[in-house]
Amino acid sequence: MIESSVVEGLPAEGALLLRMSGTLDAGGAHAWSEELRGHLARADRAGLRPVLDMAHVQLGGAAVLRTLSETTRVRAGRPDLIIVRARPGVREAVHLARLEGVQLYATLDEALRELARAASRVEELPAWRSQMADPLRPSYQDLHQEVRALRARVRTAPVIGMAQGMLMARYGLPDTGSAFRVLRETSQRFNVPLRVLAAAVVVARPPDGPTWFPGRRPLPLPQLRILARAGRDPRYRGQMIEAVLHEALAIVRAPAGHVLSVDPAVNALALESRYGGADAYLDHLVRGRTDGTAEAVARTRGRRVSMPDVATDALLSEDGRRALLAAGARALQCVPVLSSAGCCTGLITVHWPDAGHRPASPQAEALDLLAADTAAWLAWYHRTVLLGALEHLHQRLTRP
Repeated sequence: MIESSVVEGLPAEGALLLRMSGTLDAGGAHAWSEELRGHLARADRAGLRPVLDMAHVQLGGAAVLRTLSETTRVRAGRPDLIIVRARPGVREAVHLARLEGVQLYATLDEALRELARAASRVEELPAWRSQMADPLRPSYQDLHQEVRALRARVRTAPVIGMAQGMLMARYGLPDTGSAFRVLRETSQRFNVPLRVLAAAVVVARPPDGPTWFPGRRPLPLPQLRILARAGRDPRYRGQMIEAVLHEALAIVRAPAGHVLSVDPAVNALALESRYGGADAYLDHLVRGRTDGTAEAVARTRGRRVSMPDVATDALLSEDGRRALLAAGARALQCVPVLSSAGCCTGLITVHWPDAGHRPASPQAEALDLLAADTAAWLAWYHRTVLLGALEHLHQRLTRP
């Protein structure tokens, strides 16, 4: 049975995303076609362009081709079908058949760009489109989040791959699947994000005995002045980083912000938490384009950076300025999180949509204190939780 789920889209993009899964063969093609037509009719009534995600459709090529041919024939005069992430057999069949009214894209990201271009050409849309209501607003954010998650997986895959290779070589594991299962089990047992655990495997000195870290003792929890609130468990990394961002926004009464960490395995920034809209700027940062940004300046100087007016600040590169303005940020504060050795391990950024914001002295001091709290907690977390996870992994793979 074919299952479909609809992710609703932003009207300006004119998108209705249909995620499909199941097996499509000659016997099931008719039922699949009827279900698909129902969703497409809904898209047409709302004046939206349908996007079909077929990544999880198992197929017989002829059945897919016949279904799409029938669907495009009855949709003559309507916007093209956009198909994303189709399996090779589907792509080849559609390409060879030269079906009218079907557009193929390899990724959701490419489809997003197409929809954005279409949204900028409203005058070219047929009259029926401009007269329809747009009830499906929430899904644009969902689509962007999915693209961002896919990009994050692409960025973290090399580090996880390095960790798998090191475990295979060190412990004689037979394949990457075995190494991944050990990483995943340890990650879940200690509630440590997989990418954080993998980076620790890569950068930690290799074990040379039955104990990875002989003589290691868990540190007592440091005296936290801002982060010490009831209900916060310092063992849970995600909860604590969310708390860091919450406190930063509350201190300066900013509507938006984000927390980035420095991945020690590749010395690159990784998004940990965000609140409010800054998609364009965050995409700019996590793709490695950090030169000429507030984060790069704060990381290099090792101290808080204040930018009351992004549009005129001389510290920003033009690319960094454009990314911030595109994200709707006109003023910001960025505070580095420094280890006891003075190395930047993370960055806390808050921003406002209008220029002129400059925290008063007590607020600035509180931000610096929050960064110091965060650094102290991270040091405790690394020695107590993260090294404990590595020790568990080592013991599991070396015991008879």
